[in-house]
Amino acid sequence: MPVIRQREKVRFASGDTSCAGWHYPGANGGCVIMAGGTSVTKEPASDQFAARFNEAGFAVLAFDHRRFGESGGTPRQIVDFDEQVADWHAAIDCATDLPDVDPDRISAWGFSLAGGHLFRVAADNPRLACAISQTPLVDGRAVAPHALRCMTPLAALRLFGRGVADALGGAFGRPPLLVPTAGPRGAVASLTTPDAMDGDLALDPDGRHTGWEQTVAARIALRIGGYRPGRHASRIRCPLLVVVCDQDQSVLADPAVRAAGNAPAAEVVHLPGSHYAPFLAAHEEAVEAQLAFLRKHVGPRDAV
Repeated sequence: MPVIRQREKVRFASGDTSCAGWHYPGANGGCVIMAGGTSVTKEPASDQFAARFNEAGFAVLAFDHRRFGESGGTPRQIVDFDEQVADWHAAIDCATDLPDVDPDRISAWGFSLAGGHLFRVAADNPRLACAISQTPLVDGRAVAPHALRCMTPLAALRLFGRGVADALGGAFGRPPLLVPTAGPRGAVASLTTPDAMDGDLALDPDGRHTGWEQTVAARIALRIGGYRPGRHASRIRCPLLVVVCDQDQSVLADPAVRAAGNAPAAEVVHLPGSHYAPFLAAHEEAVEAQLAFLRKHVGPRDAV
């Protein structure tokens, strides 16, 4: 784990609440905004990459989506795609006001579900200088059949039943019905693909993130199959780096490669391994590719 030298807590308004973030002061004017997917909060999502980006001179703004981590918003642990995309736009507004950031050199970085969000964010926010989408969920419709095959029939039935009950309860103001974000095959969890359980080893190998609640409202099971942010790829005008893992069993590589092919200025980096490989065996390769991309598009002006 790289050493985190200096960072400070920040908050910024988003919708009717506020999001919590870490600001790493930078030296070269560039900034990378970072967040993780589903229930992954800012520290396990970004610490490994943020420290490396910051060592290279970039400012970083890593944040929690509303309803998760230290951000506001109730009820808790509910993934609302539109809300989370709005949080990204609010984070971009926040970054433009940071004293060490050049507003023309802001990048966005997300992985898994957040990597999918970036296809929408980049398409709708011309202020971004570039974006990095790591192992992104870009097409729920393409991924859902594989995810279902990784569940036992009984577990799938119980998950969708709990999802219906959660959605109906939410309509009447009841607390969310939560399920684990990831679990082994046979568990009633949001995801039970073969690599779903690698998250702890990849994101929190030392068990430092004791406040990380790895649950999500069950209603996500009813919505994820219809979420297709990759359809916005053709509207993305900024440079886009899409990092895929060729043995990814959680979001699959092919949908992201196809979506990248529709973006006018996209590059694709293929890494060996499964969904969390960029945090594990392929970490150095992932960092080097992403730093090269950042230096090209948001590095010091005399280096562009």
